[in-house]
Amino acid sequence: MIRVLIADDEGIVRSGVRAILASDPELEVVAEAADGREAVELAGLHSPDVALLDIRMPRLDGLGALEELKALVPRTAVVMLTTFGEDGYITRALDRGASGFLLKASDPRELVAGVRAVASGGACLSPLVARRLITELRREHVRPEAGTRVAALTAREREVLALLGGGLSNGEIARRLHLVEGTVKTHVSAIFQRLGVRNRVEAAIVAYEAGLVRASGPR
Repeated sequence: MIRVLIADDEGIVRSGVRAILASDPELEVVAEAADGREAVELAGLHSPDVALLDIRMPRLDGLGALEELKALVPRTAVVMLTTFGEDGYITRALDRGASGFLLKASDPRELVAGVRAVASGGACLSPLVARRLITELRREHVRPEAGTRVAALTAREREVLALLGGGLSNGEIARRLHLVEGTVKTHVSAIFQRLGVRNRVEAAIVAYEAGLVRASGPR
């Protein structure tokens, strides 16, 4: 069972997310918070596998809650729920350890798949958010073209990157490619080093930018 905390100051949003997650018998909402401070307190109490955090909340916003939550319960994977117009928050959430970003208006299947992905050690990135994040990163940093960066990887590393960009965990990638999980971990470490990225979300962004991942999943 994957235990989930939902934090949003709008009750109707919490109810909608809870209803979507209830469609999967392996997902259980263990707590709901109406603000960031309550989210941190409930995370400390319940130690959820995944926390879904709205960005704009009273008392403590999503970014502050993310930072405190990761310090308090580092094993909890955090997915930020965003809306259009909140691009500037995305890179800051990434720096604070977010495992994924989903639009509140995402397809329900995308939300369920995203929770499952981060719970198993993967990353989730809504295709729409990915495009916005790519734009944001280009504005903030001078980066080589993604295609050139990916070309430096081996064929196997590109396969792993495509699956990583699709939100798969190391174990899922290993099963898909018929490898042992330790080998996948080695490939992921090499990918991070060759691409100059710090985590799975940044690697996923490069995969999207290079065209290795589409809205329907890995190519």
